[in-house]
Amino acid sequence: MNEIAAFNASGTAAATDDVMPHSIEAEQQLLGAILTNNDVFDRIASIITKDHFYDPVHARIYEVAAARISKNALASPVTLKAFLEDDEGLKELGGPAYLARLAGAAISAFAVRDYAQIIYDFAIRRELIRLGRDIAAKATKIDVASEPKAQIVEAEQELYKLAEQGTSESGFQSFLRAVTDAVQVANAAYQRDGGLAGVSTGLNDLDKKLGGLHKSDLLILAGRPSMGKTSLATNIAFNIAKAYKKGTLHDGSEGAVNGGVIGFFSLEMSAEQLAARILSEASEVPSEQIRRGDMTEEEFRRFVEAAKALEACPLFIDDTPALPISQVAARARRLKRTHGLDALFVDYLQLLRGSGKNDNRVNEISEITQGLKAIAKELDIPVVALSQLSRQVESREDKRPQLSDLRESGSIEQDADVVMFVFREEYYKEREKPGDHELDKMAAWQDDMERLRGKAEVVIGKQRHGPIGTVDLSFEGRFTRFGNLVQPWQQGEESGF
Repeated sequence: MNEIAAFNASGTAAATDDVMPHSIEAEQQLLGAILTNNDVFDRIASIITKDHFYDPVHARIYEVAAARISKNALASPVTLKAFLEDDEGLKELGGPAYLARLAGAAISAFAVRDYAQIIYDFAIRRELIRLGRDIAAKATKIDVASEPKAQIVEAEQELYKLAEQGTSESGFQSFLRAVTDAVQVANAAYQRDGGLAGVSTGLNDLDKKLGGLHKSDLLILAGRPSMGKTSLATNIAFNIAKAYKKGTLHDGSEGAVNGGVIGFFSLEMSAEQLAARILSEASEVPSEQIRRGDMTEEEFRRFVEAAKALEACPLFIDDTPALPISQVAARARRLKRTHGLDALFVDYLQLLRGSGKNDNRVNEISEITQGLKAIAKELDIPVVALSQLSRQVESREDKRPQLSDLRESGSIEQDADVVMFVFREEYYKEREKPGDHELDKMAAWQDDMERLRGKAEVVIGKQRHGPIGTVDLSFEGRFTRFGNLVQPWQQGEESGF
């Protein structure tokens, strides 16, 4: 181990400008233990990644070893030699012979978790020092464009990443790492009965079209007033929260193995109104009766039972009006740190505010959608944002919405991974009722109403990772509830035909 004695390996002294906290010996012992006995890798994989190593050569050795072990292949000085013999950094340490010396100098595999914890702790200390210096440097520099509040949000964001992921800057990652992540996502989908890569919405046909709500995706749910945007969003949010089950994930960490923890920013309705909607759906008592308190004893009993059942649901509502996008990000981060967060809903994005630096509304909406997409990627969760549609829908013969109807900015369509429209033809047909004296028209209108009653469509106008098309759903206006539409052939099956 003399080859890198030039490094300060104590790691216990206070950091100076030149030397950051680290322990080369701990890194050598850990790598030596892995190369001697691959089984110990499973004990430390959940603690550290290659980014936590101080010595970049050690980081590369760990990455290649981890990749081989993950494929059930042997990682030893001999097998790693082929991958690393051209590594310039390794040549400086003695070439492939350094790998053999690492394995030979490993004292004990028993203390491998302690070594991993030491490496992780020193990596966090280095990042904290770097962050502290950056924060101090920015605060010292008086700049009109960089306000103290914005600096606080930025610092909080960096500290969140550090606390959550053990590193505040990811930068470039190797294709090897990206491929491993992609395989893990596919494996998670394969393991689930429904074959979903994302979180289930609770609506079967919508899940089949979307594959569930995918992590790091921004989904836009748009529609004209009274189409049921908020109802559909609350239905999906409630379905996810209701199905929440905690367990051990593939990487060994604790998290949602089914359903998830929901954050709901309700900028239009109060938390109490939103809760009343969810209770209406769960208890099957019309929401207007709940508001008036006009319930039978049976309905009130169902209402109370539903309220008790929902108390344990991990659904968190923030009804602060006119929130700036930076505050949405900060509050979402805080929720993930304190309670966990698996999906975020925003009702609706036109009610959010930008930073105030944009001179027109189009640029402000663009800033908001980019901010929402950034939240989805940073927190690694799906973000569902509701959006209003322009009035030009009403002037067309065919009232079905399309991408060009998205209000105020093309950036909504551009930044979103999925754009969905809620459409209920029944709503428009109801307003076309002919006069009582027009018997022929009345009969045709009644036939149309019968065909459309209780039905809704979700039109998928854009999907980055899948097909577009239309999904038919049932809609019960009394309970503001969307559900799976039973097809005629399914009814036949159920009847035994």
